[in-house]
Amino acid sequence: MSVLPRPRLVLFDFDGTLVDSQHSIVQAFAAACRDHAIDDVDPTAIRRSIGLPLAVAIAASVPEAHRGRADALTESYKLAHRALAAADTRHDPLFSGAAQALDALRASGAVLGIATGKGRRGLVNTLNKHGLFDHFTVLRTADDGPGKPDPFMVLSALDETGIDAADAVMIGDTVFDMAMAASAGISAIGVGWGYHPPEELAKAGALAVVDGFDALLETLKQRGFHA
Repeated sequence: MSVLPRPRLVLFDFDGTLVDSQHSIVQAFAAACRDHAIDDVDPTAIRRSIGLPLAVAIAASVPEAHRGRADALTESYKLAHRALAAADTRHDPLFSGAAQALDALRASGAVLGIATGKGRRGLVNTLNKHGLFDHFTVLRTADDGPGKPDPFMVLSALDETGIDAADAVMIGDTVFDMAMAASAGISAIGVGWGYHPPEELAKAGALAVVDGFDALLETLKQRGFHA
């Protein structure tokens, strides 16, 4: 009797890993700050906070944002981001090779998921825009529970899919992704084209840091996540 291969879960971060969304995020941050007469924040600080829960990212990026003001800035950011989407001026392109890599993983039988600090509506809209919604079995967003680096998104994805932690891997571009994976007891692979430097990802526990999607597929193949 042949033994069926165990299912493997490949979880992806979204912003900075599959999609280069930094421009629309920085635009929305700038608009929110203007609404509250705050000088524009350093884009580098904004990029470094991408992946954290929105209120946490704003507090980390805007020194003036004490708690009461952070709440107001969070709402202003959401409105600005939705306005960009409604005006169809939000530019969130896929990184080169992302779609082909997802096609290959899906065809190989891997179970695909997303664990992101993005809201569900924004995630679903962007996935549909790129024709990728049906690629993913499980979606975990900022609307579902505690954000990175809390392990909630990974643990609940494992619970939903019934896949063991030993058969799951997290792919991300920030130390928050690496920390979340470690807390949940799964492996993590860093990508070098996102918003945190490769050396920080390696220091945070990435098994490997890859420089392109072909290299990612090869690394996943070596570790049994891709046929």
